[in-house]
Amino acid sequence: MKAALDAFYDGGHACAACVAFESWSDGQAVATYRVVVPGVRPYRPGRFFERELCPLLAVLEESGGQFSHIIIDGYVHLKDGRMGLGAHLHEALPHPVAVIGVAKNPLAITDRFEAILRGRSAKPLFVSAVGWGLAEAATAIAGMHGPYRIPTLLRLADRIARGG
Repeated sequence: MKAALDAFYDGGHACAACVAFESWSDGQAVATYRVVVPGVRPYRPGRFFERELCPLLAVLEESGGQFSHIIIDGYVHLKDGRMGLGAHLHEALPHPVAVIGVAKNPLAITDRFEAILRGRSAKPLFVSAVGWGLAEAATAIAGMHGPYRIPTLLRLADRIARGG
């Protein structure tokens, strides 16, 4: 089982979503979960994980899932050996799991990613990974369901996190 996670911030609390699915090409979720976490830390440049990690762990706990692969909205690694959100999530989980970061924008503070194109978009997605090879992760994300730049199940995770 695999999962796509996303979080959204609204008025001092975070809403996080988990979309569980079986196959990379699935267009529908097996299950969805949503949690609200009050009192999240504010964003600090270079410390994105401080705001995102707690809600992502909370929704994973709610799902009860033992996922083999988890996709997040963001980067896994930062430059100079620093950990991005994905690496912090990977370390915080109690069992081995591949964490794949899918970011919509390039950042100057990252350097270990592969840019991929999906659908008819000329704008790439930036894929990074820990616990799985980067080339395999990029191929999996490129092959996910949906005709648009953002795969269907990642869009669904975002929509659920935002309350839709």
